[in-house]
Amino acid sequence: MSSAIEQKKTLVAELVEKIKASKSIVAFKYQGLTVEKFQQLRRAMRANGCDVQIIKNNITRRAASELGYAAFADSMSGPIAIAFATEDMVAPAKQIYTFAKDNTCVEVVSGVVDGDVYNVNQLEELSKLPSYETLLTQLAAGMLGTVRNLAVALNLYVEEHEEAAN
Repeated sequence: MSSAIEQKKTLVAELVEKIKASKSIVAFKYQGLTVEKFQQLRRAMRANGCDVQIIKNNITRRAASELGYAAFADSMSGPIAIAFATEDMVAPAKQIYTFAKDNTCVEVVSGVVDGDVYNVNQLEELSKLPSYETLLTQLAAGMLGTVRNLAVALNLYVEEHEEAAN
């Protein structure tokens, strides 16, 4: 009996470390998916730097409670899978919502992003954000446009003063 308890404590400790190492985690219901579809989701998640695991709800609840994510722990009921992201915090939500468009049985339950518990609506909004690289490109384009406009204005200013001096 005590070895089972020790094993569960070890599982909770391992999950706590995995959650701490993740930039975001998303819990979702998958009941009704075929094994083939679930494997397809796992491959898509892995390709985007995410890991999907099915962990007993009791273990997840204990680990989430230990980290202070009570709202996340409360959402653990029924068959739940958890997606972990160590690189891009938007990737799990984006991949799951994209997959759920064609597979209505997939339902996002809750998540933790950068230490904050997110509900379904917040995760959906997060999934609509462009990727980090796209945001950087948009920022660079916006800054480049501003610099270009400044260069044009300065050039016109210099030309006006040259004409006035002649």
